[in-house]
Amino acid sequence: MVRINVHRFLYACILIICNLTHSIIRLIQRHTERLINGWNKKYRSVKIVHRSENFLVVDKPYDMYINSNNPDRKNTLQLELRKMLPDLVNPKLRHEFYFVHRLDYPTSGIICIALNKKAARAASSAFENKKVQKFYLALVHGHIRKPHIIIDKPIGDDVREKNGNHKMCTSESIFCEKPRNSYTVLIVLEHGFWKNKPATKILLAPGTGDYTYSDGKDIQPHRTYLHSLRLILNCDIENIDVRTIDPFNAPILSDYKVTNVIKILNENIFHDISKYME
Repeated sequence: MVRINVHRFLYACILIICNLTHSIIRLIQRHTERLINGWNKKYRSVKIVHRSENFLVVDKPYDMYINSNNPDRKNTLQLELRKMLPDLVNPKLRHEFYFVHRLDYPTSGIICIALNKKAARAASSAFENKKVQKFYLALVHGHIRKPHIIIDKPIGDDVREKNGNHKMCTSESIFCEKPRNSYTVLIVLEHGFWKNKPATKILLAPGTGDYTYSDGKDIQPHRTYLHSLRLILNCDIENIDVRTIDPFNAPILSDYKVTNVIKILNENIFHDISKYME
């Protein structure tokens, strides 16, 4: 009969289990890294939504500048477009492209670029003559109980903001400078929870994670949940109507859980908004 040293046997078993556990952890880590890299490549890249002879429309990732005068700032849409579409670069322009409107650094979504001087003039004229409609998605703190809200208050620059952030306030504030008429329709889409905290998905409003408008207290979300969803631009040379997917759904935004759908985001809701805007 072969004698077995129990202690050595148990020690060998423990070593085998430890090695297997370590191997499994390494496999999980590698798989997770591949998933994260794939996610970043898919969801953090600039996507072309529309391209014609006159216009290029792209879906900008969040936390990306449009352009910059700082040569050390590499995270710009201008540089990404230069890499993606070098044939469209116009060396005569300071920032190489005709950016006919802008999105803030933290805001993701639709942005339109004119591809020639004529298109740039036509688009600028459309913006000036209010022939452009822009729709935004956002996540905001708390559960908004009203199905829709109309915000009809002049807004202007907050003179207290001196550190470079573009912060605005309503004309009711004594710190409001050069207020301009503003009319916004807010439609409630969903109630849910972001990391177990009440949140509401809305159409046409700034949202949760907006550091600029929370006095610096809202620092937990890794981004501002504001997205330029749709752009309708009617001008003399071309009519554009483009939209992106909703970025605040799983698997893109896994921390947000929907508990109640108030309105479905489809074409009907845009018709509803048009009625309120009349």
